[in-house]
Amino acid sequence: MIEPEHPRLSVARQCQLLELPRSTYYHRPQPEADENLRLMRVIDETYLAYPFFGSRQMTRWLRREGYRVNRKRVQRLMRQMGLEAIYRKPSLSRAQPGHRVYPYLLRDLAVDRPNQVWSADITYVPLYGGYAYLGAVIDWHSRYVLAWELSNTLDASFCARAAQRAIAQHGPPEIFNTDQGCQFTAAEFTQPLLDRGVKLSMDGKGRALDNVFVERLWRSVKYEEIYLKSYCSLVDAHAQLERYFHFYNERRPHSSLADATPGETYRAPLPNAVNQ
Repeated sequence: MIEPEHPRLSVARQCQLLELPRSTYYHRPQPEADENLRLMRVIDETYLAYPFFGSRQMTRWLRREGYRVNRKRVQRLMRQMGLEAIYRKPSLSRAQPGHRVYPYLLRDLAVDRPNQVWSADITYVPLYGGYAYLGAVIDWHSRYVLAWELSNTLDASFCARAAQRAIAQHGPPEIFNTDQGCQFTAAEFTQPLLDRGVKLSMDGKGRALDNVFVERLWRSVKYEEIYLKSYCSLVDAHAQLERYFHFYNERRPHSSLADATPGETYRAPLPNAVNQ
């Protein structure tokens, strides 16, 4: 994708045209041990099927599947992948110091139009010799993927970039829903949304079903794209995921959308209001 010796375009300009951070091109990740990468792939697939598995239950499961692992190792790998079991825990109200947590606003809300509710989330992506993180912003009404970003670090910056790119292309939503992860409670993510008058909504901790449409998106992306491929680098992953998201938005019909695509549903004109 990037041609370092291109006669007219610098590497910086090529990255800009591809909407790829320069740090992504120059980054050379320290390779993870092959055995750990294989194990992380199995953990990721297992967690997608059984998101209530914590490190203890995941360790039991892996041992029954023939893997010689201890809980400490599984804990470390799950932490690197950003995976946590879905269940209620004590002291749920404790947020990261300095990070405000906002109430969940979507319970019993009728979502009936585009840009009424957006959601964002992060998932793990395996690469050759390492891994990356994929963040996406999705419109709840249409399931349309408004923007997405890849990163080699699990921080707030790439989540904020995805949110701002979605707003630049589509305008701000009425409500923006996320989980309570530090990437989404950081001021770098929340303040630009608040400045635009967006209402912030956050899932109850350990309640992935509060953000159910993003969870369904991850299932589709992983089974239809990521698990079928072996990305050799972040640049390769970016190129192939770009093709997949175009397919997902514009060509893949959804039964929940009466067999329309997310793009068709997102751009469909709203019916005229009655008695106006």
